[in-house]
Amino acid sequence: MKKGVDYIGVGVGAVIINENNEILLLKRLVEPEQGCWTIPGGTVEFGETVEEAIIREMEEEIGVKIEVVKLLGVTNHILKDEKKHWVSPAFLVKIVKGVPENKEPHKHEDLKWFSTNSLPINPTMTTKVALNNYLNQFSKKHVN
Repeated sequence: MKKGVDYIGVGVGAVIINENNEILLLKRLVEPEQGCWTIPGGTVEFGETVEEAIIREMEEEIGVKIEVVKLLGVTNHILKDEKKHWVSPAFLVKIVKGVPENKEPHKHEDLKWFSTNSLPINPTMTTKVALNNYLNQFSKKHVN
């Protein structure tokens, strides 16, 4: 049985904003939404809280220690064409140690900082929802 395919998967994502008002994104090499830019994150493991999962995933995926600032919202990540179904809370987090780097090159092609005013044209659904939730709470802009 496979998470997100045979049953609903639970994932987590992190909105990381630097001092230049840029968001950290990774370019996906794997499904779902292969080739799109995404916030860092991953899967919640059995017996793990979503907060524990995001802390673990940031160390595994981008090599940083983080502090969870707040829950921004939840994405009903239903991709009918890809036959995938996830529920994904996204958190605003702050890096407390380390410099982000792509620790999973088999999953991500690239890692870049983007201005929240100039995002790539192909963000994932979870990235759009998470960034809109962030912008709704901290400014008045929206991502299409």
